[in-house]
Amino acid sequence: VRYRRLDVKTGENSSFILPKKPVSIVKNILLSNKEDVDVTVEYNSTNVFFSFDNFFIVCRLVDGKYPNYEAAIPKENPNKLVLNRTDFLNSLRRVSIFANQSTHQVRLLCTEKELVISAEDIENSNDAREKIVCEYEGDEMEIGFNSKFLIEMVNNIDTENVMMELAGPSRAGILFPVNEDEETKENILMLVMPVMLSAN
Repeated sequence: VRYRRLDVKTGENSSFILPKKPVSIVKNILLSNKEDVDVTVEYNSTNVFFSFDNFFIVCRLVDGKYPNYEAAIPKENPNKLVLNRTDFLNSLRRVSIFANQSTHQVRLLCTEKELVISAEDIENSNDAREKIVCEYEGDEMEIGFNSKFLIEMVNNIDTENVMMELAGPSRAGILFPVNEDEETKENILMLVMPVMLSAN
């Protein structure tokens, strides 16, 4: 789950679900524009319309009600892990090559000054293990994640450092960008569910 809050001007509260592809198209066009532009969003019960500059994009809304994602976000997360985003991403990519190709499971062992990232594929006798420097507050913990999801999330953050907040090995982890500059701060939260660790 990825959650981002943006400031908008609207006359009333409303909600709708958009498909991923048209939103990605709008995002890519806006990112390629060298200047900030205002985007007008209009919608009815079946479609949404984006207009900005010389672009007018229409997409069909997804039927249904968006799930209550806030209920899945742990409120108390005493374990906090801060990492260099690039080091974390590169290590995940290298280690995940050796993970089981059906589960893509990687283990994160969080200690006070280092994070140990490991993966193992027993069927093919493959394993990998790397250590990276981190800042960690909390009890030593080992937790498993699907590396594909974790890599995608970290890859979509553009700050120098990232923070993971963890409640426990069986609870969802929350991933944030660490923003030093309040002026460019984005309100982004990503939720990643753990996977059950197999016995060593």
